[in-house]
Amino acid sequence: MSAAPGVPVNAIEVRGVRKEYDLFASPLRRFLALLLRTRRDAEHFVALDGVDLDVGRGETIGILGRNGAGKSTLLQLIAGVLTPTSGDIAVRGRVAAMLELGAGFHPEYTGRENIRLAASLYGVARSEIDARFDEIAAFADIGQHIDLPMRTYSSGMYVRLAFAVHTAIDPDVLIIDEALAVGDAAFQAKCYRRLRELKDKGTSILLVSHDVQSIRLFCDRAVWIDHGRVRMQGAPEQVTSLYLKDLHGGEAGEATAGTEPSIVHAPPSTAGDAFAR
Repeated sequence: MSAAPGVPVNAIEVRGVRKEYDLFASPLRRFLALLLRTRRDAEHFVALDGVDLDVGRGETIGILGRNGAGKSTLLQLIAGVLTPTSGDIAVRGRVAAMLELGAGFHPEYTGRENIRLAASLYGVARSEIDARFDEIAAFADIGQHIDLPMRTYSSGMYVRLAFAVHTAIDPDVLIIDEALAVGDAAFQAKCYRRLRELKDKGTSILLVSHDVQSIRLFCDRAVWIDHGRVRMQGAPEQVTSLYLKDLHGGEAGEATAGTEPSIVHAPPSTAGDAFAR
């Protein structure tokens, strides 16, 4: 899907992003550090270190890596939940993010009430979400639970309702962090059909998943995050093959012998004042 004249090609641009955390031996040491405005007793942990990434409009990116590699941190930074220690991030358009199970929902509210609450957080008018309520409820397919408090829901029900809401608000950017792993096979298939519909409309999708096959079948490009850095990005089949080979200690696994990944380097920034720290 080509952009209109004058419209930036990229929905997301990440430039030189670094995220550090201060780790303390105890809550008391953390409190004293805040009180005295010092980082002297802190151990510095670098979650991301100089990450560059472009996501085009309508492009679907699969992000993979070992646990603790920095995948979720990157998504939280793009979603605006976290701020980078240094570097710049530009995100254009409405962003819907499924980052943690239950995030954006109130456990004491019913599913019906939480649909309106979640939609309002994204700036969707009450009349618009009411007009789409039947569609959302049908997609979630949780029956009478829609009028029960969400604290009574199973994890699968949470995901069903969250996915239905987040994809009903017509986001320009949709971010999903492992959420679909909770659903059953039939629901996952329905989710991927909905994602393809959004993709066809021009929605950019960032998907973190340990399901290599899903990344190969669904994504335009794969990005491998390793120890806080982009180790490789390119064609999903090639990147996932090399990732699996590394994951299994250098054994061939599903990797194809003699192939090299198509490395994609981000071009110089042209975002100008669109970047926000």
